[in-house]
Amino acid sequence: MNPLEMVSLEDQRLLLQLARNSIQMTIQKGRKLPLVESLSPLLREKRGVFVTLWTDDLRGCIGFPYPVKPLAEAVQEAAVSSALQDPRFPPVRGEELSHIEIEISVLTPPKPILPDQIKVGVHGLIVAQGNRSGLLLPQVAVDYGWDVETFLSQTCVKAGLPPGAWKGKANLSGFEAQIFSESDLDKK
Repeated sequence: MNPLEMVSLEDQRLLLQLARNSIQMTIQKGRKLPLVESLSPLLREKRGVFVTLWTDDLRGCIGFPYPVKPLAEAVQEAAVSSALQDPRFPPVRGEELSHIEIEISVLTPPKPILPDQIKVGVHGLIVAQGNRSGLLLPQVAVDYGWDVETFLSQTCVKAGLPPGAWKGKANLSGFEAQIFSESDLDKK
């Protein structure tokens, strides 16, 4: 894996604020905030990213696994999509916003990975076969206490594949992530 250029504490705060403001503006006024002009070079770089919304449980999670958009723009779009377009949940309502915790995962580009190279808590996974694919972020395996085999199987299930598809013709890709949330930054 390529090392991840770390997002500074200042840029983490800005990205979390962009995410929250984008959700709020879209819900309240039907439009996103324009991008901030004075962005650090890293925030203008194309990066993969996921924005996860939490209440007591998962409330939404959508992102871009591949570096197709500048990081700040990708965070804004993923935040709004997580709040309003995650098909697993109803759209976030304005009155919920104060109870939502935002978590951002900035990704390294996915690369082919072998099962024996996977480290729980370090790697996120993408399993793809035919027109099906599933992605789980690195923190998911840790949150559920999964070992590598369970992580692989659950990523297959997310893709709509049999749990053992990773042992056959499915393609495996791994990535790493820098993960930060509003409550993490409140502690710093």
